[in-house]
Amino acid sequence: MQQYNNYKNSGVEWLGEIPEHWEEKKFKHIFSEKKKTTDVDLPCGSISFGKVVYKDDEKIPESTKRSYQVLSDGDFLINPLNLNYDLISLRIALSDKEVVVSSGYIILDNNLKLNKNYYKWLLHIFDVVYMKTLGSGVRQTLSFTHIANCELVFPPLEEQNKIADFLETKTTKIDQAIAIKQKQIELLKESRQILIHKAVTRGLNDKVKLKDSGVEWIGEIPEHWKVTPLRHIGKTQNGISKGGEYFGTGFPFVSYGDVYRDIKLPLLVNGLVKSSIEDRNQYSVLEGDILFTRTSETVEEIGFSSTCLQTIENATFAGFLIRFRTQKNILHKEFSKYYFSSSTHRAFFIKEMNLVIRASLSQDLLKRMPVLLPPINEQEEIGNFLNDKTTKIATAISLKEQEIEKLKEYKMSLIDGVVTGKVRVC
Repeated sequence: MQQYNNYKNSGVEWLGEIPEHWEEKKFKHIFSEKKKTTDVDLPCGSISFGKVVYKDDEKIPESTKRSYQVLSDGDFLINPLNLNYDLISLRIALSDKEVVVSSGYIILDNNLKLNKNYYKWLLHIFDVVYMKTLGSGVRQTLSFTHIANCELVFPPLEEQNKIADFLETKTTKIDQAIAIKQKQIELLKESRQILIHKAVTRGLNDKVKLKDSGVEWIGEIPEHWKVTPLRHIGKTQNGISKGGEYFGTGFPFVSYGDVYRDIKLPLLVNGLVKSSIEDRNQYSVLEGDILFTRTSETVEEIGFSSTCLQTIENATFAGFLIRFRTQKNILHKEFSKYYFSSSTHRAFFIKEMNLVIRASLSQDLLKRMPVLLPPINEQEEIGNFLNDKTTKIATAISLKEQEIEKLKEYKMSLIDGVVTGKVRVC
């Protein structure tokens, strides 16, 4: 791509050198803070820090309704709160109807004739690169005063139009490429789940004779496999329960997150708890143990499991977990890792569990879960097979994710280069 013939130093670090004929203007000379509040009759819908509310919502006090600001099509919107937590603070409204936003937002009204799509891209870079350094307080709260005297570039309107059109075309193509790769990742994940489900319910021999498992959501299984309730092959145990003052120092502690994040427990856990010898005996985490999440907001997230592949010495586990410890030579750890993380038992939990306010998996319900039992040597073969296949799928997913990151980096680099004049497109 070409560059402009002549450049000048903007004097602004995040802008660097800019084309010589481009103007520099203070933020407040291009934009002002728009303060247009509503009457009680709200527009069709509104945004209140991520929550849409409606004019007929009787829960909203009349005083609150009056404080809402009108957001029109094309207005720029800044969420000035918690910049440390919101990675992108600036938005552009693209609704063809007026909506309203909380008084906490900053709405920008442009003072000059400009191309809003060009400034959509420029302000995006301003937000990501520079605006995060402004604000005050622990949560880094921003006001219009913080940005009013910041310098922005103001290219000739004709160039703004051409730059906006160029970026719209280019970024659309990049976004389409990203979407294709994201879809490919989803297909790989689906393929992995189908592969696991088939292996742990049908085995590896496609010619094996099948029989009815007697379990509706499992269907047919190899003729020589057994089906038994979990209670017949091991024991369950809820985790340790202690006050907050016990955590942060002491002995290894397996948390809810350790189980939720991966189908195998990490060899080294970050959690620590002050536990007694009795605690470490009763709530130990040994090779072959399977831990289940027992509480969540939804049934869909109940019963996530993680298998311990190697004993974690002196460890205990969280009270929000249930440990299942099998009898010897009943379940192979590599088979358990996949079997209990498959969709096989999800249908059982969803069917059997009564959701009141917060979903909770009881030991009694877990004990009633039917478990498929191939011969132990076959379990090992299935586990090794899935280790090989899922590793290859994980590598393919990782490569796609890296490609997506490179596309995102290229997109940001392209936007930055074009809107600040480092690259000439017209």
